[in-house]
Amino acid sequence: MAASGRGLRRALRASPLPAWRQAHLGARGNLKPEYDAVVIGAGHNGLVAAAYLQRLGVNTVVFERRHVIGGAAVTEEIIPGFKFSRASYLLSLLRPQIYTDLELKKHGLKLHLRNPHSFTPMWEEGTEGKVPRSLLLGTDMAENQKQIAQFSQKDAQGHHELKPTQPQLTTKVYTIHLCCFLVFSPNAGHNLQNHRHVSLFNQKFPNLAEDRNHLESFAFFSCFSGGPSITHNLSDHPGRTQTLEPGVTAEAFPRYEEFMNRLVSAIDPLLDVAPVDVAAFQHGSLLKRLKSLFTLKPLLQAGLTLGAQLPQYYQVLTAPITKVLDQWFESEPLKATLATDAVIGAMTSPRTPGSGYVLLHHVMGSLEGMPGAWGYVQGGMGAISDAIANSATAHGANIFTEKTVAKVQVSSGGCVQGVVLQDGTEVRSKVVLSNASPQITFLKLTPQEWLPEEFVGRISQLDTQSPVTKINVAVDKLPNFLAAPNAPGDQPLPHHQCSIHLNCEDTCLLHQAFEDAMDGLHSHRPIIEFCIPSSLDPTLAPPGCHVVSLFTQYTPYTLAGGKGWEEQEKNAYADKVFDCIEAYAPGFKGSVVGRDILTPPDLERIFGLPGGNIFHCAMSLDQLYFARPLPLHSSYRSPVPGLYLCGSGAHPGGGVMGAAGRNAAHVVFGDLKSM
Repeated sequence: MAASGRGLRRALRASPLPAWRQAHLGARGNLKPEYDAVVIGAGHNGLVAAAYLQRLGVNTVVFERRHVIGGAAVTEEIIPGFKFSRASYLLSLLRPQIYTDLELKKHGLKLHLRNPHSFTPMWEEGTEGKVPRSLLLGTDMAENQKQIAQFSQKDAQGHHELKPTQPQLTTKVYTIHLCCFLVFSPNAGHNLQNHRHVSLFNQKFPNLAEDRNHLESFAFFSCFSGGPSITHNLSDHPGRTQTLEPGVTAEAFPRYEEFMNRLVSAIDPLLDVAPVDVAAFQHGSLLKRLKSLFTLKPLLQAGLTLGAQLPQYYQVLTAPITKVLDQWFESEPLKATLATDAVIGAMTSPRTPGSGYVLLHHVMGSLEGMPGAWGYVQGGMGAISDAIANSATAHGANIFTEKTVAKVQVSSGGCVQGVVLQDGTEVRSKVVLSNASPQITFLKLTPQEWLPEEFVGRISQLDTQSPVTKINVAVDKLPNFLAAPNAPGDQPLPHHQCSIHLNCEDTCLLHQAFEDAMDGLHSHRPIIEFCIPSSLDPTLAPPGCHVVSLFTQYTPYTLAGGKGWEEQEKNAYADKVFDCIEAYAPGFKGSVVGRDILTPPDLERIFGLPGGNIFHCAMSLDQLYFARPLPLHSSYRSPVPGLYLCGSGAHPGGGVMGAAGRNAAHVVFGDLKSM
């Protein structure tokens, strides 16, 4: 039911031209033979990298293979009159520095913040005419507690006696993997004489040496480096504060929010800098190792923030999210609602170890100074890409659409010297930044003879499984939920602006949906995140009509028996999703004007997402921070000098965050200065 590509382009061209495209036309679209930097792909990270580089005086060009910029952050008029955020659909994770540095508000970005933000209606039979229950969550904690109390008074308020953790422990043994060992000697851990480096470390960081809590924090976070270890007995700090264990707090939900916010505040600074350069520690010169020592600062700061509660926070990052939530709450609707953030976009169950980090990734955002806020972008997600592009071109960057990069050019000396476009045009440059996935960058665009065989093998083995099928729907009336009936006149109510969670009454439902996919089937009862951006932004649809975004899972890339996603199979799955929605909101199916079904293979083909994975590769603990995309290659640099990653396959990962583009731009600028 989607419009043809030709009709879509006509619809887009009829819209007012964004400033970046006007600048391109004003320059008559002249492509120069040489630039300082080439960016492959005009996804939001690529645009952010170009904007920062251009502001730093690096002459930059961006090549995009599609007719529209934005990558997955794009607005497309799939059905005439209805403008869809076709892939990504919500904004929260965009780094505040980017919003400010690139003056995105000045360049046209307008936001609609959502409050409340989460609505989970119950599918309850036999209620004898009563309105089914629902769970509505927002920024008002008192109202949240009232909502949660429908399902559990204990989860809302808590009735446990306060039970602090022991304020004093006679002795604790801390295994300290001192990263400074890596600075001074790759073999430092093999003999005891290296204890002298502890004193050198103390001289470097005198404040840390004075405070045992600081050393605890350093011990915990530095262990991720995999370096050699020594053992110390450290006496307790007399000023240790009492902390409450999960599940035994006076007010369970408020304390859970406080607990998670503290973890967010610890990890948040790590997003804005390149990871610890492990390669420099292990293989660099003494000077490089000393310089790399200072990249430990954000890790140390994270440890300082978490302090004595490190073990509890470690569990959040490594345990199944069900285990974490079971320690806090008893009501399944609340646990299932919170658990959706731990599995969304990930081929994992809430019972999968490490699923807690994905939840954390989705709650660490903010909008306009409001922590944890999510919102809609006026005009759809493409408007944020336009604003970033406007900022880039305002400073002189060039952006070309329908220009596919076919190959990264490498000199006889093994250094990048530009790119070759699909039409054979050669464009020279000092550096190339790829916003494409690691797989496309290194397995398709880079000449294989310049890449180590082991590196190529590990890139090809990255976990890219995706459970997502995105369905964009045009409807001619506002959905009407049994659990929250529409008001007269069908004007949007607060719950219509939320992420509406369907088939999420119980974490067992989430797990069963995952199990179906493991058997090669699409879920019998899919998890559905249902959003109506036109409830806050009426410019997206004709009067009285709405656009609906359905982010659904689980759907495997290949179905049982090796079957592909033929049109019949795609429509059968979409019909199943619509049947589920009908049970919560009768009349929905009859309101549908048209739909656009994007299975994992479609997401891969259209947006270049490997396996349909919205993060480029899984956000699992073995593919994060200095292991993203691979250990020793997490600094945005590649084995080919002058070739960099700047997309979601690099630290800190997926989501419309922009951090990978910003961080990569600063690394590139530093390297250019040293050339």
